[in-house]
Formats: sequence, C-alpha cells, structure tokens
Amino acid sequence: MAQAGTAEIGDGVEYSTDLRRGSVLMALAGVAFVGYGVAFLVLNFVGGGFEIGVSQLDGATPGDLNPTVAYYISHLHVATGAFIISTGIAVAGLSWYGVRQRLWWAWATAIVTAVVGLALALPMHWTGAAFAHDWLTHLGPIYLATLVFVVGAVVAYRGLQAS
Repeated sequence: MAQAGTAEIGDGVEYSTDLRRGSVLMALAGVAFVGYGVAFLVLNFVGGGFEIGVSQLDGATPGDLNPTVAYYISHLHVATGAFIISTGIAVAGLSWYGVRQRLWWAWATAIVTAVVGLALALPMHWTGAAFAHDWLTHLGPIYLATLVFVVGAVVAYRGLQAS
C-alpha cells in the first residue's frame, strides 16, 4: 500500500508524487518536441515559407530560389524535423518509462539529450541572422516545451532524491 505522498505503479512499486508529476511533465515536453518537429515537416511540404516563422530570406520566397538550392534547403528542413522528432521520442520514452521507474540514468540521459539539441541549435538564432524570424512562432513553441521540460526535470529530481 502506498504511503502519503506516494503512488503505486505496476507490481506495487511506489514512487513519489513529485517523481510522477515531474516525469509526466518531462514526457509531455518530449511529445511537444515531436509536435514541433512534425510541424517543421508539414510546413516544409505545404507551407509558403522556409520553416516555422520564416517566410522570406532577404525578400526571397522559396519560389524565387534556384530549384536546386530550394530543394537543398527543403532537404535540410526534413533532416532537422526528423532529428527534432527523434529527440522528442527519446525524451518522452526515457521520461515516461525510465524516470518513473526511478532510474537516474534515464533522468540524466533525457536531460543530456534535450540539452545537447538545444545548446547546439539555439545560439545560432541569436547571432544576428541575415533573415527575419517571427520570434513567437519560430522559437516560442520550443522555448515553452523547454520550460515545461526543465520544470519537470527539477520536480522529478526532487522525487528521485526522496526515493
């Protein structure tokens, strides 16, 4: 039987409420990463711009570009979307199945997975890009998902410490 502040998962294993809440937030953020990556892919094929929140490059639309260059940019967007999706799947799976089972390595791996992707991708957005971003649509969703992930990781950490 679970004690106050704990709950049970399969086979009578107890875990703290913080651990449960934190791992769910971390997994939810992973699902949001997947959604952002899917949006990246969909907009690549049916959107009128280059990617989420970028409609033109120095006044040029994708239709104004040399077809080979436009295809190359599209290919990079597909690869980027695919890696965002795979990162989201990894974060969600590690959080939902590993962190909830009190596996420190799963918590640490979920954090490293998210941090490496964000630490490598986000600084480029602040280096004086030669094209205009709609900051809210381009980076807003990933910043929101990251905030949810960080809150979840901190809450889960407290739950892991209590375990």
